[in-house]
Amino acid sequence: MSQQHSTYKVNTRRKTRQVNVGGVKVGGDAPISVQTMTKTKTDDIAGTIAQIKTAVEAGVDIVRVTVNDKEAAAAMPEIVKQSPVPIVADIHFNHIFALKAIEAGVAKVRLNPGNIGSRDRIQQVLTAAKERGIPIRIGVNSGSLEEDILQKHGYPTAEALFESAMRHVQICDEYNFKDVVISVKSTDVKLMIEAYRLVAERTDIPLHLGVTEAGPTRSGTIKSSVGIGALLAQGIGDTIRVSLTDDPVKEVEVGKEILRSLSLASRTIELIACPTCGRIEVDLFKIMGELEEKLAGMKKSVSIAVLGCVVNGPGEASAADIGIAAGKGVGILYRKGEMIKRVKESEIVSTILEEVEKFQPKS
Repeated sequence: MSQQHSTYKVNTRRKTRQVNVGGVKVGGDAPISVQTMTKTKTDDIAGTIAQIKTAVEAGVDIVRVTVNDKEAAAAMPEIVKQSPVPIVADIHFNHIFALKAIEAGVAKVRLNPGNIGSRDRIQQVLTAAKERGIPIRIGVNSGSLEEDILQKHGYPTAEALFESAMRHVQICDEYNFKDVVISVKSTDVKLMIEAYRLVAERTDIPLHLGVTEAGPTRSGTIKSSVGIGALLAQGIGDTIRVSLTDDPVKEVEVGKEILRSLSLASRTIELIACPTCGRIEVDLFKIMGELEEKLAGMKKSVSIAVLGCVVNGPGEASAADIGIAAGKGVGILYRKGEMIKRVKESEIVSTILEEVEKFQPKS
């Protein structure tokens, strides 16, 4: 890490201006919001709304929808009307689609002003957005940098991403449009981290974090967790989107867990278990599989630790809200650090479920 970035310390939140995305505040001292994007054809209104609602159940704060043709633009009023969360219109190049999305009542537009043509078109979009109090996200990707910037830098670099983003910000500034959010995404995690650090260091604009086209669930989760998590740990980032080749619900779940892992969002069920080794004396795979299945969807904030040997078991189990230190076919139940009773291995799952039902989180 270069010396110039050493000022960003763990859990010291970067100070930014704030924008309002349909009632969800982004930047300033607002909680970090989680976003996703629908993967339906936008003109399939019923399918799109159904996907939005499943993402809402998973805890999403903001949902982005592509507006890439006339049919999608025509569907936006009804989608905005039926959506329980703010909708962001994803626009590329076509200012008419941006104007129609704004007219439909979207909460934000993802648009690079320099890509929509003449100054008159830019002014139309920025004026319409400003009149309705709609912010714009300037989204720069390493795979779609302007040709002159690529020629200048030779290949996508952090400085190139920064320069591209600021080119679009400058256009907004010329029309006195200040409600902007920036993203500088890349599939290269190290490049993405460095680019966001540059923007964070040189501006007070709120940042939308993401590793673009992160890939399938397993590898995409790892890349996103490393890139987004590294920045959040330094206090950089105001809203996040995990991009996976998977259902939007998966994106939301990973995003929420990234925030929870850094104590940036309250936990629901947290399952803690040892990785298992030759010391294991119960069938921990079976126990944890049953707990994951039976506790899926539980909203109560509670930590549950199940450890399978006597080395770390008692200490880890007693540190959780509900804990089991198991060995030789039995488990010792702990409740908020207090040893409660012994249970048979066959009773561990049912005992934990009973404890979860009774558990009262701190208000």
